[in-house]
Amino acid sequence: MIRLTLLALLALLVFPGVGLAGVGQTSIFYYPWYGTPARDGSYQHWAQDGHLPPTDVAAGFYPARGPYSSGNPRVVRAQMREIAAAGIREVVSSWWGWGSPEDLRLPLVIREAERVHLLVAVQIEPYEKWQRTAETLENDLVHLRELGIRRAYVFRPFDGVIDDAAWVGLNRDAGLQLLAQTGNVSRAAATGFAGVYTYDIVNYGPNSFARLCAKAHAAGLICAPSVGPGYDAFRATGDTRVRPRRDGAFYDAMWSAAIAAQPERVTITSYNEWHEGTQIEPAMSAPPRNPLAVPIVLPYSSYDGAYGRDGKAAERAYLVRTAFWTSAYRALAFARRLFSSL
Repeated sequence: MIRLTLLALLALLVFPGVGLAGVGQTSIFYYPWYGTPARDGSYQHWAQDGHLPPTDVAAGFYPARGPYSSGNPRVVRAQMREIAAAGIREVVSSWWGWGSPEDLRLPLVIREAERVHLLVAVQIEPYEKWQRTAETLENDLVHLRELGIRRAYVFRPFDGVIDDAAWVGLNRDAGLQLLAQTGNVSRAAATGFAGVYTYDIVNYGPNSFARLCAKAHAAGLICAPSVGPGYDAFRATGDTRVRPRRDGAFYDAMWSAAIAAQPERVTITSYNEWHEGTQIEPAMSAPPRNPLAVPIVLPYSSYDGAYGRDGKAAERAYLVRTAFWTSAYRALAFARRLFSSL
């Protein structure tokens, strides 16, 4: 990696007008589903699984912003600025069907993302299995196109009621690029998807990316492996699986492996999926005390120790590290493209 980085820097000196546009693109999964009583009438998602906000939230970490509303333009504006400053080029907003709360907030996400020159895609979630049918999805794709969406990531496309023949038709007529969240590259290719991504950082670790991208490239598909800082959903869902952050070492290992696999795009899980503990959004080092004495059975984790940072400096540690990796990825992708053509 050091050798390629030096080659990238040399290339930029020799060909200063070429630039890095269009290579080494990164996308991040974003969740617009949070709410507060003041703006939305109740705590949405923060109170999941019986938790009692504002000091007891359904997450293993406590957000530096406190429990916020995803319908607050000031919050969304600040989040989009953080994402853009980290060198990310595309926000992938979680989407749960036409008319869902996430759909109603999508125009706000698009508006604030465009302010800082971010593209917006969506991750089409399973909704309920009896709702995400071929017929409803066909109409949903028309709706998304009308909103200006040009790329969609389909979460677990083969788990529901849409069969492979229907996916062939949907991909053919979608009018936007669809990527499948799957490791089954041959099935994704046979059903007409443009590419594959992994999202899941528990089952898809650093050792899986090279094999995935090799298969995707052999099939003529885009490879967009997903990196993440860690996983811990126990406090929110009771899931006992854990991917420890190891003070940032796990995130670095994911990025290194993803870049080495030479993907067309790296996706990041996630900006703010607080329930699963995959977020890189700033988290408080010392969560506020509970004035109502609501019992908090498990203490919150923090980013303390990440990349040698503690306290306030640690709150943004993963955003800072993401900026390093997005820059390295663009430079390395540019170097590979340039020197492969010489």
